[in-house]
Amino acid sequence: MDQENVSATLTVAVPAARVFAVLADPTTHRAIDGTGWVREAVDRAPLTEVGQVFRMDMYHANHPDGEYRMANRVELLDPPRAIGWLPGQEKDGELGFGGWLWRYDLVPLSSSETEVTLSYDWSGVPQSIRAYIQFPPFGPDHLADSLRHLAELAAP
Repeated sequence: MDQENVSATLTVAVPAARVFAVLADPTTHRAIDGTGWVREAVDRAPLTEVGQVFRMDMYHANHPDGEYRMANRVELLDPPRAIGWLPGQEKDGELGFGGWLWRYDLVPLSSSETEVTLSYDWSGVPQSIRAYIQFPPFGPDHLADSLRHLAELAAP
């Protein structure tokens, strides 16, 4: 596969500010994800600034430990138009990132309708990680399913 990113877009009948608020709340990420990998927000404070780190407890049957923790660093925060984070892990107090990025772009179409695009970009992943993780690590319907979950959560 030559492509190093995938995306999906959905128009939702929700104002952009409401969609953004759901995305900026780490406690909603489990329900948005839908794979069962995201378990619980460790850091429950809303995402408010670039550089902020929020940790999530995770589970994946193919992970060496099964249960693990991700430390995500906010890379983009432009309320209510865009939010994105770089997943990583923390070891001995040091953060390390794998090079993939989750990003949501919101385009207000009206006061009550928003076009939401979810992108997953793994162009920054080094070969050492690509040797043992297939990218993207989810099926083709995952992004569209996540957007539908987001729409349900954000609905009034």
